[in-house]
Amino acid sequence: MESLFAPEQPGTLAAWKVMIVDDEPEVHNVTRLVLGNFRFENRGIEFIHAYSGQEAREKLRNTSDLAVMLLDVVMETDQAGLDLVRFVRDELENHFVRIVLRTGQPGQAPEQDVIANYDINDYKEKTELTAQKLSTMMYATLRAHRDIMTIEASKRGLERVIEASAKIFSLHESHEFASAVLSQLTSLMSMERGALYCKVMKPAASAPDHFVVAAATGDYARFVHSNADEALPPQIADSLREAYTNKRHQITKDHYVLHFTDSHRTESLLYVGEAWSLSPLDMKLVEVFCTNVSIAFENLHLQRELFEGQVEMVTLLAGLAESRSRETLAHVKRVGMVADLLGEAWGLDPQSREMLRYAAPLHDIGKIGIPDAILNKPGTHTASETEVMRTHASLGANWLSGSRLPLMQLAAIVAEDHHENWDGSGYPRGLKGEEISIGGRITALADVFDALGSKRCYKDAWPPDEIRDFIRAQSGVKFDPRLVDILFEHWDRAHAIREQMPD
Repeated sequence: MESLFAPEQPGTLAAWKVMIVDDEPEVHNVTRLVLGNFRFENRGIEFIHAYSGQEAREKLRNTSDLAVMLLDVVMETDQAGLDLVRFVRDELENHFVRIVLRTGQPGQAPEQDVIANYDINDYKEKTELTAQKLSTMMYATLRAHRDIMTIEASKRGLERVIEASAKIFSLHESHEFASAVLSQLTSLMSMERGALYCKVMKPAASAPDHFVVAAATGDYARFVHSNADEALPPQIADSLREAYTNKRHQITKDHYVLHFTDSHRTESLLYVGEAWSLSPLDMKLVEVFCTNVSIAFENLHLQRELFEGQVEMVTLLAGLAESRSRETLAHVKRVGMVADLLGEAWGLDPQSREMLRYAAPLHDIGKIGIPDAILNKPGTHTASETEVMRTHASLGANWLSGSRLPLMQLAAIVAEDHHENWDGSGYPRGLKGEEISIGGRITALADVFDALGSKRCYKDAWPPDEIRDFIRAQSGVKFDPRLVDILFEHWDRAHAIREQMPD
């Protein structure tokens, strides 16, 4: 336990890397002597020596984080230094290293021409570089490098925040949310030890006795289903309680606890530790990310509320439709459950399956518009009655398609297509094969499967073997052959749905 939560001691800051490129050894010696004890922002200098443009090229390819290059112009050629500038900026695409041109032969590289035509940051004649001026120049150059790297770090940090936030906003399932936030946040801040997430199930109540860990990453994974306030050190448990009590993030020098509340007033706490040296920039990035997470968290639950409202409406409409016929509400619910089963085996994604599960029960909503004398006639329909009865598919589709809700749009498609036949002999449009929507094909099979096995006032429930024989005979005629095979593969699971929800 102690090793997991012991603060990491910050190491010595890395020295600034400065490359001296000059064919005169004395220049190297003097520069090293003058700047040997130089420090900027509590960091010394690590010198890298190159005595020709070619040697500098080789070392540059294997050197990262180079801050400054002190560059001579005339070395193996009169233009060796200027050629090296082109190499750094154009070939290596390094625009962060600050290049100071030092020349003992200004006539070979006039200052005005060089400044105008080459991407260098300063121009000095060797004769003017006294020890004091060399130090002054180094301060100014390193300060410029520091500032440009800060800007670059901010840019890259914001890019990471945008990328991480996009992954959070793309989620549609609440059970994915916690793990995704943990993963993106620890990746964003390069915190290998991980984080943990607690969901508080006592909204608007006093602080609970314990904060149970619902999800965790890294070293904290072992605490899942444990009490965070008991597993973590006392000061961290105090932060959890303060975040919950004050309803705001708790950010300290060695850890932070993020607080979120959704539209149902369910509260969540996100703990991230071992962030011992977060810079002000890092903290700002965390704040931006957390703001995005809060928005995503609320949107997720608003979407869920909207979907649940659609489901409630579907249930009411399905009940209304079945109240006018001699079928039951349990039947249409089972149709939805069997459709979900077939959709899963077909390969539909979870969101599409859920939509189909709640849209399929509305397949016969158009029966509300059919006269009772025809709808509940016990005997065989006449030709004209059959024509009227068949209008229920188009009626239902027309009613439902007027809604902008995605669930109702899918229900409209299902209502219109569930009486289309694989061989093209169905109605209302005579569609054939894959012209029929997958939702319509699945619902058609689920509906017939359950209806044949249900007892009605005008018929007894068919035995399972007879249902299987009928569906097999209609494979490739009424039903999609692949769906029939899927149903037979999952026959026992489909029958279990009836046992779970009898009429």
